[in-house]
Amino acid sequence: MKRSQLFTKTSKTVPGDEQARNAQLLIRAGFIYKVMAGVYAYTPLGLRVLEKIKQIVREEMNAVAGQELIMTNLQPRETWEPTSRWDDEVVDVWFKTKLKDDTEIGLAWSHEEAIIEMMKQHLNSYKDLPISVYQFQVKLRNELRAKSGIMRGREFIMKDMYSMAVDAKQHDEYYDSVKEAYKRVYDRLGIGKDTYVTYASGGAFTKFSHEFQTICDAGEDVIYLHRGKNIAINEEVLEESIQELGIKREELEAVKSSEVGNIFNFGTDKSEQMDFTFTNEAGERQFVHLGSYGIGITRLMGVIVEKLADEKGMVWPKNIAPVQVYLVSVGGTDLVREHSEALYQGLTRAGIEVLYDDRDVRPGEKFADADLMGIPYRVVVSEKTIASDQYEVKARTADEPQLLDKESLIKMVAQKSS
Repeated sequence: MKRSQLFTKTSKTVPGDEQARNAQLLIRAGFIYKVMAGVYAYTPLGLRVLEKIKQIVREEMNAVAGQELIMTNLQPRETWEPTSRWDDEVVDVWFKTKLKDDTEIGLAWSHEEAIIEMMKQHLNSYKDLPISVYQFQVKLRNELRAKSGIMRGREFIMKDMYSMAVDAKQHDEYYDSVKEAYKRVYDRLGIGKDTYVTYASGGAFTKFSHEFQTICDAGEDVIYLHRGKNIAINEEVLEESIQELGIKREELEAVKSSEVGNIFNFGTDKSEQMDFTFTNEAGERQFVHLGSYGIGITRLMGVIVEKLADEKGMVWPKNIAPVQVYLVSVGGTDLVREHSEALYQGLTRAGIEVLYDDRDVRPGEKFADADLMGIPYRVVVSEKTIASDQYEVKARTADEPQLLDKESLIKMVAQKSS
């Protein structure tokens, strides 16, 4: 990809009403475009990051036998009435509208009831269970607050997975396996050491849940940590959880955090409400045990920006950066252009993603853009580097550049991130 062909431009300014640092940086770097509060479009660079986050999540969901599908966003009222979650007093984030024939429908904010309605057509016997299905889909929620950039959107991408089991034991085994899969996701995204499994309220889903909260100064939540026992409790359920866990309040440390995932155990409640059953080995009808597991993909992107950015701009982990190398040509001579093009083609053939800044602008502007965009490596081609048959290479978080030959450069960039 060449900068001269990329339609997005970097900027030193952001919309005046944008207070969130994650959105400010993403807008300035040309990764997102703000449509309105809580609603953002994702440009080619931003989409590359999202797709890489999704792929990591996808791999871990597949590893626990999740099957990917995609449900509809348009939802009939009748599907949600048996559980009372069509009622605005129960769920207050619905976007609702009507079809041309005046049929009332909702725009999906979640999919538990919709999944049950579909799976009732396919699951009949204990031999069909356990099963889990997941999707990546745009969710729409009429949030009262939408002031944290892409960390809290009215329109956002979520991975939501739903598991079905024959009994509590089978469900608990799967629930625990997903909990471990989530930990692997956050480790791979570079935020695992600051992400805690947190006791929390289930909100509109169930009485209690487990959240995955990442320590983050820009977060909207407060959690209480017991570092010695590796326990985290959301502020909203603090007193009840302290009693249940048998810990002392003075042992806890309050920190700001952002929710990056949640998992819910519904037991058989929703199955009973929606008559979702299977036949057991004795030929008896039993209610299915249901679990629900969410990860906000766009929110994760925002949290990573907030966590890792520095005074120069964003800092992407190698495995989710839009490209690995920001290639800069300095000097503008035919010789420099020729060598830059050759390196661009060579790195691309080696399977390395490159953003080649071939623009006729000052080197300082190119260097600043590389830092703002958070690209892991900046590689400079100049008459000086050509004379030494080497390239000036600077890792995004390094203080100083180093000179490397092509083979060493490829080896460094191609090395997998930890």
